[in-house]
Amino acid sequence: MRATPAQTVGSDARIFLFLGCVCAMVAVALGAFGAHALEDRLPAERVATWETAARYHFFHSLGLLIVGILGMHLADSVRLRWAGWSMFVGILLFSGSLYVLSVSGLSYLGAVTPFGGVAFLLAWLLLASIFVKRT
Repeated sequence: MRATPAQTVGSDARIFLFLGCVCAMVAVALGAFGAHALEDRLPAERVATWETAARYHFFHSLGLLIVGILGMHLADSVRLRWAGWSMFVGILLFSGSLYVLSVSGLSYLGAVTPFGGVAFLLAWLLLASIFVKRT
């Protein structure tokens, strides 16, 4: 019996491909919600905050897909695994805190956002480090 492509993908790659797809879908849904349901209900600066959250959410969902695709070729890469989880945590902390801040107005949530930003930076740094040639 022949294995399907999904069966031959490693578990880490499969996890990040799945997370990337689900996160992208949620980013599109939340972006549309912000554009259509919140535009007339929130002040312009809070709508702009929502849009920032959705933009970073979507970009980093694509990043998760990149991690998943790389995971198909770089199985057992600890740095790649850390990059993927850092990107996912970044989505939760950065975009999540901005979504909640937008609708609630709770400004203290802005203290959480930089931690998500640091997680994003760490994820991209880890990805870059995979491609640095060691001598």
